[in-house]
Amino acid sequence: MFRQIEPLILPPRKIDETKRELSGETHMENEAAEILKLMKDNGCDILDLKFTDLPGAWQHFSVPIGQIDDALISKGVGFDGSSIRGFQSIDESDMLIVPDPQTAKVDPFFNSTVTCIADIRDPISNESYSRDPRNIAKKAEEYLKSTGIGDTSFWGPEVEFFIFDSVQFDYGSNFGFHKVDSDEGIWNSGEPYMLDGETINKGYRPRHKEGYFPASPTDTGQDLRSEMVRSLVNDFGLTIEAQHHEVATGGQAEIDMKYDTLLTTADSVMMYKYAVRNVAKRHGKVVTFMPKPLFNDNGTGMHTHQSIWKDGVPLFAGDGYAGLSDMALNYIGGLIKHGKSLMALAAPTTNSYKRLTPGFEAPTILALSARNRSAACRIPMYFDDPKAKRVEFRSADPTCNPYLTFSAMLMAGLDGIENGYDPGEPLQQDLFELSAEETAAFPQVPSSLEEALSALEEDHAYLLKGGVFTEDVIENWISFKRENDVDPVRLRPHPYEFYLTFDA
Repeated sequence: MFRQIEPLILPPRKIDETKRELSGETHMENEAAEILKLMKDNGCDILDLKFTDLPGAWQHFSVPIGQIDDALISKGVGFDGSSIRGFQSIDESDMLIVPDPQTAKVDPFFNSTVTCIADIRDPISNESYSRDPRNIAKKAEEYLKSTGIGDTSFWGPEVEFFIFDSVQFDYGSNFGFHKVDSDEGIWNSGEPYMLDGETINKGYRPRHKEGYFPASPTDTGQDLRSEMVRSLVNDFGLTIEAQHHEVATGGQAEIDMKYDTLLTTADSVMMYKYAVRNVAKRHGKVVTFMPKPLFNDNGTGMHTHQSIWKDGVPLFAGDGYAGLSDMALNYIGGLIKHGKSLMALAAPTTNSYKRLTPGFEAPTILALSARNRSAACRIPMYFDDPKAKRVEFRSADPTCNPYLTFSAMLMAGLDGIENGYDPGEPLQQDLFELSAEETAAFPQVPSSLEEALSALEEDHAYLLKGGVFTEDVIENWISFKRENDVDPVRLRPHPYEFYLTFDA
């Protein structure tokens, strides 16, 4: 016998609360309350809102605790989008910045401040802004799910950087120069004193290309890198796997973070760069993520490990080459097919292509290889565990916008899976040792930013699937980079040109 269920009669107040739950208002109230609790528990009265411009740098502004309420969390704060690189024109400049409460952290570098990553929204349509890099990353994750291929992509970037003691650069109509310096720089071996002008030169310095894993006293950055790790772990909640000196002289370093989902990892890269720079600042040092700040030594890359999972199962493990599945091989085929256009996002500066030259461990050949760091697509072979099976794309560098770069790589890989692209025969030899004639037989990364932008102009249909990228975003990126990177460098005399041609 069925029991009749009595209708639920709610009091008026409960009815209002239920309506708010259905509309999302209660969620917003809870999130506002959580941010306020975080601030009050830690004695903070300033909320700093950070968002990413199109090139990939954090921008920010702050609001006092008295301004934080449900409306700020749900509707955001207005700002001038025309003053942000790659955003709006001045005739449509009004935009909204909306905090993501889940990213709120106590900022270790400023007094009584909570920092929070934010999204950008159009005030007229109330929709997520199509040029907001974080929005593009969210759409890429949704597109993956919509394909049915997988439901999660994992990303593990290896972000390298240099720690310098001083940096100088300037340019005018009649001069141009740059100079970086480091107590660790091999070029200071002949000086009587260290850079402080008082300490006798001790002589311990990594030679060019010999900075990988030296112990103290040659490695002088151990304590500083460890402090960076503590900030990343304790202040920003990142999982860090290791830190070490990198190959180049002059203080090159690497701190490795554990893989995570696309959006989370892109957020983590932004936190990483922020923390590393500001810890260095505390100690009178300066960090740069420039791909090639030093001539005749290894540059700085961002090798990016990636894989696709579904229902908690890794999909890149199989019985094919290097223990890969057909899906993984097709994914790599997509990376290789679209490799030239990808570089416009993954290596987005003119300086990027000074790193991408033979002889400095920066892969220029778009090929697949197991264990081989000279190929653009490397398959790590440390462990047999299917969960560890992934592809490492080695040609990217940390001047990229991680939201755009990870999204573009995912879209290229998915296009490869959808179309069954063959990655070609694996290359087992040391590709750095090939002659120019031998190298020419294989697909190459572009030799310049201009070439990469032209490739993106011709090959970007794969980025438009699912509305992840838009034509507007692609066109805006290309025009911005040409106007602000390519042309300014192209039009200026280079100091070395004087050495080569002054007396011609």
